[in-house]
Amino acid sequence: MEKNVSGCSVEEAMRLLGGRWRMLLVSYLLDGPKRFNDLRRDMPNISQRMLTLDLRALEEAGLVSRTVYPEVPVKVEYRLTEDGQRLKKVVEVLKEFGMWFKARP
Repeated sequence: MEKNVSGCSVEEAMRLLGGRWRMLLVSYLLDGPKRFNDLRRDMPNISQRMLTLDLRALEEAGLVSRTVYPEVPVKVEYRLTEDGQRLKKVVEVLKEFGMWFKARP
């Protein structure tokens, strides 16, 4: 990931959460734990590689946890951590803005 150049907190947040898919991932994980293929179904236009990369980045930042269950076949679940839950307000504001923006003439 790139470094924060300006030292600005908004830049830091955008460095981690920017891009097309990460906040959408967070919004789906707010509903509860999901398996990888559940997230793929929720977001059919994301590639498997991009989903993996974004989940890893969110996990590395401590916003998402990954749990592997010792089953055959292996079951892996992703969920928001306590820190990740702090993004709920951000998602709500983005939803509100998105609805307002779509409704504009």
